[in-house]
Amino acid sequence: MKIPFEQIRTNPEVNALIKSADKTMESLGFTEHSYVHAGIVSNGAAEVLSAIGASEHEVELAKIAGYMHDIGNMVNRHSHAQTGAILAYDLLRRLDMDIDDAIAISGAIGNHDEGTGNAISAISAALILADKSDVRKSRVRNKTQDYDIHDRVNSAVEKSSLITDTDAGIITVKMTIDTSVSSVMDYFEIFLARMIMCRKAADFFDMRLKIKANDMVLL
Repeated sequence: MKIPFEQIRTNPEVNALIKSADKTMESLGFTEHSYVHAGIVSNGAAEVLSAIGASEHEVELAKIAGYMHDIGNMVNRHSHAQTGAILAYDLLRRLDMDIDDAIAISGAIGNHDEGTGNAISAISAALILADKSDVRKSRVRNKTQDYDIHDRVNSAVEKSSLITDTDAGIITVKMTIDTSVSSVMDYFEIFLARMIMCRKAADFFDMRLKIKANDMVLL
């Protein structure tokens, strides 16, 4: 059975997993991983696939993968991508989702983390790009100003967006950074692995990744 995204977005078990996963991240001092991040990644992944002309069904699967991608943090931050993939597959099959669709979603979730993941499909590549480009100060929970470098960099990013230009063959991560809070170099210091993963995800679509900060092209 084909499961629409809206059925997943309003599913009590899915949302309980997201809420619990975010509490785990909060207890560890990590940035926000709640419904806001899930929604941004869901929409971002769908927009990438829509831009490249993917089918409506594949776009819908990307939205589901984006919404559920971090549920594995409910168990543990380590190996959360793989744990989340297993949780997602089990839940989606219990909802009677088609096997191939559940496999596509769980495969994308299991490959979204830069430590172990790879762009194995269009859905996974879109998920990677949407997830890694969601850097913004509203994700920072630490309000004491006693920041580590991750808090400081996230706090410096006032706005970020993901733009897919198929005519130019370029996928752009565009950011507005307050350099009085953190330097652009700090961004690359902590997010280099993520940007390399995004470059490989763009490669999957035979497109080039561009990074822009304060209207300056960095990559």
